Amino acid sequence: MQHVIHGTTLQTLEVDLDPGEMIFSQTHQMAWMTEAIKMDTNTGGGLMKGLMRSLSGASLFLTHFTAERGGGMVAFCPRFPGSLVARNLAAGEVLVCRKETFLCAESSVTLDIFFRQQLGAGIFGGEGFILQKVTGPGWVFLDLSGEVVEKDLKPGETLQVHVGHVGVQDPSVSFSITMIKGFRNVLFGGEGLFLATLRGPGRVFLQSMPVVNLAEEIFRHAPGGGARGESGSVVGDIIGGIFK
Repeated sequence: MQHVIHGTTLQTLEVDLDPGEMIFSQTHQMAWMTEAIKMDTNTGGGLMKGLMRSLSGASLFLTHFTAERGGGMVAFCPRFPGSLVARNLAAGEVLVCRKETFLCAESSVTLDIFFRQQLGAGIFGGEGFILQKVTGPGWVFLDLSGEVVEKDLKPGETLQVHVGHVGVQDPSVSFSITMIKGFRNVLFGGEGLFLATLRGPGRVFLQSMPVVNLAEEIFRHAPGGGARGESGSVVGDIIGGIFK
């Protein structure tokens, strides 16, 4: 299997498959393919597994693309402007992903759910208790919003991040929620009530433009969208900070 990523802010992934090779994705992700590619849409391991996977934000069904007759090509496009992250996972290597981050992967990769252990992280972490996880071996392609910044945290090293900017992390990185300090910071800072605290060791992939931020800006500038001044609505900012 060979792959190439085209573009900058609206990237496209093209995957060349040899005869018999297969790649799978969530539904509604394929952009184009050659006639030698055979599609097969199913629950990816049974109805219960599909239902459990859908709790993490994934689709109930997965689509498998298999090359026939000399090999073929299939392309995938994200639904929002952003960056594609390609990782060749070793056997047993795991990445924890926020909802809708998974784009596609080799057939040897497992897409499953991941449970956050801490109550506060599940309630105020922006993604709930259930996330996605991918397990190697094999290539996996992830879709992050905006530009991607990688941080390699040393043991005990911490990084405080707006929860929407956390894209992908190693399972060794702990995720907890910290309340923003300072009355004026909470009311007028525009960052909501909570920040995510990431603690190493491990690698994290941060995204520069969370989809929810993009949606808010589009709504704010749309006719009748209720554009606000710089101070904004204090109550709205607090509520928005809780549920981002």
